[in-house]
Amino acid sequence: MAKPLAAAGFVGAALAAGAWSSPYGRWLLAGLALCWLGDVLLIPRSRPAAFLAGLASFLVGHVAYAIAFAVRGLDPRAAGFALLAVLPASTFALREILPHVPLRMRRPVLAYLVVISGMLVCAAGTVGHAGRPAIALGAVAFYLSDLAVARERFVAKSFTNKLWGLPLYFGAQLLLASTVAP
Repeated sequence: MAKPLAAAGFVGAALAAGAWSSPYGRWLLAGLALCWLGDVLLIPRSRPAAFLAGLASFLVGHVAYAIAFAVRGLDPRAAGFALLAVLPASTFALREILPHVPLRMRRPVLAYLVVISGMLVCAAGTVGHAGRPAIALGAVAFYLSDLAVARERFVAKSFTNKLWGLPLYFGAQLLLASTVAP
């Protein structure tokens, strides 16, 4: 229960920073709220349906982030350069994780990786258009924290995954929440 309670903090941080004052802020707030919901849904560890619902909530949250970044503006060249970096990184991650994923989960995991990779590309495009490096830093930290979750869930259960994944996750969310301020 501590993680969703703490996750409510980044929703509150975005609200305090004025998330309602711009379309970008509202889309980002939607993403933060969906990620909070994902945290709640991931609490029951032994229920695959709850895990899928949590995965879906985070996936839609990343879509909301990508829309937020697009609303703020995208530099196609910066997004293209990011795609050149993200594609091999995501391909590597997929090769490392997918062999450990049960067959029924492979499509959802693949869809999730595609969406979070797209969110990362959009974040870079936004930074290229509107500055605010915290947007890209937050997106990269979120991407990496999701890799820690995937490793924990599918590859190797280890405290080490949480040791680097949780700080990246909360840092990412707080960084993104801070970008709603004008």
